[in-house]
Amino acid sequence: MNELIGRVSECEQLNECLKSQRSEFIIIYGRRRIGKTFLVKKFFDQKFSFYFTGAHNMPYVNQLERFAASIKKYSKSKITPQPKDWYQAFDCLVEYLESLPEGQRKVIFIDEMPWIDTHKSDFVTALENFWNSWAALRDDIVFIACGSATSWLSDKLIENQGGLHNRITRRIYLRPFTLNECEKYLQCINCVWDKYQIVQCYMILGGVPFYYSLLNPKESLVQNIDSLFFKKSAKLQGEFDELYSALFASADKYIAVVKELSLKREGLTRNEIMQSTGISGGGLTRIIDNLEKCDFISGYSNFNNKNKNIIYRLTDFYTLFYFHFIESKKQIDPKFWEHNYMSPKINAWQGYTFELVCLTHIEQIKVSLGISGISTSVSAWRGTYAGANTQIDLIIDRGDRIINICEIKFSSEPYVITKDYEAKLRLRNAIFKSQTKTRKALATTFITVYGVMKNIHSGVVQNEVTAEELFR
Repeated sequence: MNELIGRVSECEQLNECLKSQRSEFIIIYGRRRIGKTFLVKKFFDQKFSFYFTGAHNMPYVNQLERFAASIKKYSKSKITPQPKDWYQAFDCLVEYLESLPEGQRKVIFIDEMPWIDTHKSDFVTALENFWNSWAALRDDIVFIACGSATSWLSDKLIENQGGLHNRITRRIYLRPFTLNECEKYLQCINCVWDKYQIVQCYMILGGVPFYYSLLNPKESLVQNIDSLFFKKSAKLQGEFDELYSALFASADKYIAVVKELSLKREGLTRNEIMQSTGISGGGLTRIIDNLEKCDFISGYSNFNNKNKNIIYRLTDFYTLFYFHFIESKKQIDPKFWEHNYMSPKINAWQGYTFELVCLTHIEQIKVSLGISGISTSVSAWRGTYAGANTQIDLIIDRGDRIINICEIKFSSEPYVITKDYEAKLRLRNAIFKSQTKTRKALATTFITVYGVMKNIHSGVVQNEVTAEELFR
């Protein structure tokens, strides 16, 4: 599928850079498989003055050799440069670029840049020299640095305190697709699944475009999941190890953190993560920060306590699916999903994962509630009552003195509120109001697939949002 779905804002930013009157240093970053390379290639129609991709775990000397070979290819020279280090490599690049006609923008695209920066390579300092001593002095360079290791791009380029400090002219962060964008993608490949199935698919694949490119539109969702994960030589069988080892040094520590989060649907505070993993101090802070930057986890502030006891939840759908249904199975049934997709375990998992779908579509929820123009803050809340823990996973605190207390329920039919559940909701709201001391009005808000069944107990609900509205 070659059509570019979504990415409207990103394309507008690239177009502005292409038309600007100065040299541009652009960083494009985001989770692995999110479509960074596809976006750049598609926008520029693969018409680059120079293009090079770093290779994972390739030695310094070999990276230099490949870089030189790319210069030979684009310059159409019969002689391959022989740089001894990255300073000389960039000098060769400058020599080639200066041979190009004046008066036209020169687009340089270096992909998977973090992989180029091998131990003691001095790649970053050579890049600083290239930009400051040559590219920045011109007005015709569009330099694009891209990579999946978001933490490297942030530390080495965006937050660089050396020669590249404040040199980045544009930062473009690619987030996962929304449900709306996933639906458009599926339509483009002639997949006729309804919104219920697309939500189920999103619970497993999230909004990662590459995963959707592996789907077979001629098969059902259930058949596709077996093909992707459970059949012999399944397409995504080795994805987990590749995903984390390609992104993070000491990947085992990152995996330990996300594994603990996968076990706690309500999420964990930093102290709870430290206690359960044994990782502490600055090391844990860095891991949490990097996982957040790569969209694997999300932190939610505690209501009325915005800067303390942040609750972290695993929000990478693929990782959550892996820990629940793949990791522990030594001998996997090749039709595991077909044989189990109606089981209580999967139904419970879907209920939890639908909460995450909603948490990643807050803006759509606000539009549905008619509050997109009102100042809001999103948080969670933990409390205790009569010795038992109680929690609200989604609270929308509004500037118009109303708080939406959100209940998120996944079901294949309109959700039925019973007498006991109505009583539970009213009690929980009372506990919340008492313990938080809020004077704002509480609006019980249900987010469901097909809405709430009208009965004598549904009057407890003030607002409803359906799955249809998450596709806005």
